[in-house]
Amino acid sequence: MATAPADGDMSIRELADRLGLPLSTLHYWERRGLVSARRRGGQRRYDAAQCHRVALIQMWQATGQMSLNEIERVLRGRTETTDWRAVVSGRIDEIEAQLERLRTARNYLEHMRDCPHDNPALDCANLKMQTRKHLNGKSVPGT
Repeated sequence: MATAPADGDMSIRELADRLGLPLSTLHYWERRGLVSARRRGGQRRYDAAQCHRVALIQMWQATGQMSLNEIERVLRGRTETTDWRAVVSGRIDEIEAQLERLRTARNYLEHMRDCPHDNPALDCANLKMQTRKHLNGKSVPGT
C-alpha cells in the first residue's frame, strides 16, 4: 500500500484503492455533498481534509451502522434545526437495543446447546415456559 503524499492529496483512484471503495461510491458521496474533490488535470483530487471525511464516512457506516442521512447530519455539525448529538445518541440507543437482542439470542442458543434433551425445541421445559410467556403477551427480553 502506497503512502499518501505529505499534504494528503490523493487522486480518486488512490483514495478508492486505499480504502477498498468503488469509484462509484466516491462519486455518489460527492453528488450528495458529503465530500468534495477539486479537479487538477481533469482528475478528481482529494486533499487531506477530504480524505479524512471519506475515511470517517466509511468507518461510521461500518462500525456505527450509520445511514448516509445520519452521517450527513453529523458532518454538518450543529445547525438551527439539527443537533448532531441527537443523531449520535439515537445510534447509541439503537446499538444498545441490538446488544440486548444479541445477548438474548446468545442466551437462548447457549441454553439449547447445553440442554440435555435430544430435541430442545420440543422437549425443553425452559423453552416451553418461555414460549408460554411470549404467547401470553409477556415481554421477551430483546424483543
